[in-house]
Amino acid sequence: MNIDGPDLEDRYRRVLRLLPGYHRARWEDDMVAALLDSRMTGEEDEDEYIFEFGRPAWPEVASVAALAARLYLGGAGTPRRYFAWGQAVRRAVLAVALVHAVQGLTDLALLAWRRHQASWVPALPASLAGPAPGGLWPAVGHAVNYTWIVVFLALVLRQYRTARVIAALAVAAGLAFLLQAQFAGVLPRPLGSWSAWFLFDLTAVLAMAAFHRDAPPAARRPWLLAVPGYYLLVTVPVMVLQVAGNQAWLPDSAGLGCLVVSLACLAHAPKALSSSRRAAGSGEWSLALTVLAAAAGAWRIVSLGSYVHDPHLTTVSLAELLILAAAVALVAPDAARAQTATPAPPPHPHPG
Repeated sequence: MNIDGPDLEDRYRRVLRLLPGYHRARWEDDMVAALLDSRMTGEEDEDEYIFEFGRPAWPEVASVAALAARLYLGGAGTPRRYFAWGQAVRRAVLAVALVHAVQGLTDLALLAWRRHQASWVPALPASLAGPAPGGLWPAVGHAVNYTWIVVFLALVLRQYRTARVIAALAVAAGLAFLLQAQFAGVLPRPLGSWSAWFLFDLTAVLAMAAFHRDAPPAARRPWLLAVPGYYLLVTVPVMVLQVAGNQAWLPDSAGLGCLVVSLACLAHAPKALSSSRRAAGSGEWSLALTVLAAAAGAWRIVSLGSYVHDPHLTTVSLAELLILAAAVALVAPDAARAQTATPAPPPHPHPG
């Protein structure tokens, strides 16, 4: 018997290192005792063998990992740093879901416009109509956009489990759509499309772990009002430029993402830089915008690979990155302070 090697208790303690230090310091011994007790059979020889050679089961490891995600993205009653990160991630996920939902609403509006029956309704401009291929896969792509409307509403209405399940289905369908387009050779900019799926679809679903029973609920009214606000301030101007034939003025999707996040940082900067910046939520919003800026910047950098043979578009893309960096620099100090200056509010009852 190797008495110097790690035993089951040591292996459990290694797994528990996934948890934040504040939680581990308080509960590690109790958790180890409970885990060990669940493995013991009452037979001395068998228990001795399990204690020496046993390893944590994968469901146990998965359970600890899920708890760690929930604690690092903290809710009410957690240390300030974890609460600030939890709030930032929740707001970033809601912002991403909002953009997806507006895209879904835009698709629905264009579909209704394309299929109008009344003679007094003008025809959809060719610059907006684009190709309208039939078949399964185009329908899948549109269905994914429509599904995000439901995901956004479920998050705002605090139906977190429903949102996670539907979002996971949407992400899986989006993956199938991208794979089919890739193999069929009809994906115009693969680097941009794949990086967007990883950064704003898959990552968003994984980050929904921040929505748990201890998380403060999002304010419904502002987020619901943000839908028409984003549509009027971003989607409508883009469509106007397209109808006017000024597509050359439009950035690509990654560039538009950088500019939208930059404008959001500039709009929030006065609050982040003011002497009253410690007002509720300011630092958390600064941290959320920093997270979104990092994602938008990564998207822009990866998608640059599509323009390696076009110096003009490469220069434009680099300019978008510089604008994003300058804008996020205005809120970054407030984001850093949020991790120590944001108090965790009292616990909220879980809505069910």
